[in-house]
Amino acid sequence: MTDACLTFRDLTLGYNSHPAVHHLSGAVKTGSLTAVVGANGSGKSTLMKGIVGVLKPMAGTCLNTKGARIAYLPQQSELDRSFPARVVDLVSMGLWPRRGLLGRFTKDDRDDVAKALMAVGLEGFEKRPLDTLSGGQLQRTLFARVLVQDADLILLDEPFNAVDAKTVGDLILLIKRWHGENRTVMVVVHDLELVREHFPETLLLARQPVAWGVTKETLRPENLLRARRFDEAWHDNAPWCEPDGHAHDHDHAHSLDHSHHHHDHGESREHDHESGPRAA
Repeated sequence: MTDACLTFRDLTLGYNSHPAVHHLSGAVKTGSLTAVVGANGSGKSTLMKGIVGVLKPMAGTCLNTKGARIAYLPQQSELDRSFPARVVDLVSMGLWPRRGLLGRFTKDDRDDVAKALMAVGLEGFEKRPLDTLSGGQLQRTLFARVLVQDADLILLDEPFNAVDAKTVGDLILLIKRWHGENRTVMVVVHDLELVREHFPETLLLARQPVAWGVTKETLRPENLLRARRFDEAWHDNAPWCEPDGHAHDHDHAHSLDHSHHHHDHGESREHDHESGPRAA
């Protein structure tokens, strides 16, 4: 599969011998734009960590293109907002893979940082301390860091959380720009309407893959219902919460909150999922 940027072969990932992603097989095509969706606790962040290599597989493999540069943006909640640094310092961290930790930045590097800040709408913010930024401004800064990384594979974990609508729109434009440059982009997204509108392909997770492929097909009500049922099976002590008491799966599948614990890795559970989009 020469045009696959990532290939999963029966990948299982987890923590302390508790699997969080089970039996994921399939390929992510080079240049594709994929949303990763599912309830909280369904393995989305775990998958991102597995792809970037901070989490080693419990079973199976995750193969990426040899020599591919990867940019990974974790959830904002994993960042230390109080770190005494300025916007320019955080964005310049994107140059480390090319320059090394103690490498000297050139005039071209400084120009790259300035251009990236202009691209995210933060021109003139270079010297602003990170702890003075709004959620939207911090996310713009983090996107500028990804811009200077010039990566082949870009992984974004819930980049639209705690971000205002104007910023969401601008960040989506940047994601589409990366897609247009034939970079491979995977984004964990909660808002299914955003996914339907902007993401051509979707992976629906409920600890195991429920559906994966063209977004319109993946997010069909019957697939969302299967994801809900899988999720209930994993969390049999935590009921699926419908905010308004109605079972509109397509509206509420992204607003769930479950713990990561209490499940057995029962092999008798359904494993009749597809193997992901074929890398044709």
